[in-house]
Amino acid sequence: MTKLQRLLFLGVSLLFFFCFMGDASAAPLIPNVNIDVGSSDKPQDVAVTLQLMAVLTILSIAPSILIMTTAFIRIVVVLGFLRNAMSTQTSPPNMVIIGLALFLTFYIMAPYWSQANEYGLQPYLAGQITQEEAITNTVAPIREFMFKQTREADLAMFVNLSEAPRPNGPEDVSTFTLIPAYMISELKTAFQLGFMIYIPFIVIDMIVASTLMSMGMMMLPPVMISLPFKILLFVLVDGWHLLIKSLIISFK
Repeated sequence: MTKLQRLLFLGVSLLFFFCFMGDASAAPLIPNVNIDVGSSDKPQDVAVTLQLMAVLTILSIAPSILIMTTAFIRIVVVLGFLRNAMSTQTSPPNMVIIGLALFLTFYIMAPYWSQANEYGLQPYLAGQITQEEAITNTVAPIREFMFKQTREADLAMFVNLSEAPRPNGPEDVSTFTLIPAYMISELKTAFQLGFMIYIPFIVIDMIVASTLMSMGMMMLPPVMISLPFKILLFVLVDGWHLLIKSLIISFK
């Protein structure tokens, strides 16, 4: 298995630990960890120290890699487009947008994470499969999700650029090749959704700007007048319901 697949297995395992852990009274959740730094003349101790540093480094970037392999990219970009289209500056604030994007990501990715937990993590913890099989079973649902959302043209581009042998099927595509192809596919889809979001708000801006110009009120910023109408339109059509429903359906 590649290092990236091992990293994905580690990150997903941590997510399962926090999402599917049992009653807090059953066992202590926060263990007591002591790390002592000292000198040693044994090469084995130096190797263990380097491995520990490597693990800590991997853990620090694991959340970013997991986010880039989930629905988070499309959701957060579309929500950013919505805020810019409405010209509401910092409302909703970044914390609200990130939080909403994360919980929507958990909702969309829950079936895939459940499969990874059922067929990969739990059998491994029970000693029924080896570590290699656990990594394969855990990463497989995540790869299945990314394949569904990745365009063939984007995937073919990265396969050709990698100069790897032509894959006979999805199982022959490396995870290193799949992730960047998935990311640019998600960005393209997010920009397409963002364009559709901009259209009604641009119409309002054009109407307001034309009205002000015809009235000779060219010194008055059109944004000040159009902003309440944009908010009113978004509320009347139940914009949040339509937007979130469209985002979730786009992953089906």
